[in-house]
Amino acid sequence: MDVTIHFKEIDHKLFGYVEGEIDTFTASGLREELEAVKITEGLEIVLDLSKVNYMDSTGLGIFVAFYKRTLRENGKVKLVGLSTRLQRLFEITGLSDLMDIETDKKVELR
Repeated sequence: MDVTIHFKEIDHKLFGYVEGEIDTFTASGLREELEAVKITEGLEIVLDLSKVNYMDSTGLGIFVAFYKRTLRENGKVKLVGLSTRLQRLFEITGLSDLMDIETDKKVELR
């Protein structure tokens, strides 16, 4: 399975919808998509992971790198819609204490 991400910007907020499995084999595509995001000061980025059915440590690393870059460039990033399994992954690694994560919300792309 592959991973896809679609973006839409509305009122200085960037909404992203991630779908698929994030592992060693698919992570490079996701990394490239996130690296291509132009982050401007004050930009709010919301990434919906509700359709991510698997993620390993490679995926965690990608989101951590994106989170750090966003903060460096004075933006904000929030992860939403995490399944119980993904939420647990962020919790046991301690990342849920550092990153803005909201588990019961999904992004509506229009």
